[in-house]
Amino acid sequence: MEVILRTDIEKLGGRGQVVKVSDGYARNFLLPKKMAVAATESNKKIVEQERTAHLRREAKVKVDAEDLGKLMAGVTVTIAHKAGEQDQLFGSVTAKDIAEALEKQNYTIDRKKIHLDEPLRQLGEFKVPIRLHREVTVEIGVLVVKEEE
Repeated sequence: MEVILRTDIEKLGGRGQVVKVSDGYARNFLLPKKMAVAATESNKKIVEQERTAHLRREAKVKVDAEDLGKLMAGVTVTIAHKAGEQDQLFGSVTAKDIAEALEKQNYTIDRKKIHLDEPLRQLGEFKVPIRLHREVTVEIGVLVVKEEE
């Protein structure tokens, strides 16, 4: 069965693409979840209009992300955390902590966009990538210091 994809599906195709899939996959998964529509002439026109509207929105979002990335290029956040005698943290600094520190500096960033390979467990200065858009990533400085008692 031929269907037109309405979303990007990994290992199958991109939005607006006409692909051939098994009948069961289309009927039981793609069509009920509105991830695809049957490949008819009228649906092709509708999906093409949706695709152009999506591209316009995507371009605007990308420009906004690039502007925010330029503003955040030199940002450094300082996080005070309890630490032991050998600069080992009690607990760790997570993406949520970094998002809250950015919030205090008036940058509203979703914690899911902050990409830490693993939580920060030592004092020091770290570079943390923030993925603002699929094609826009900016690195900020995170300074983890010992909390004064």
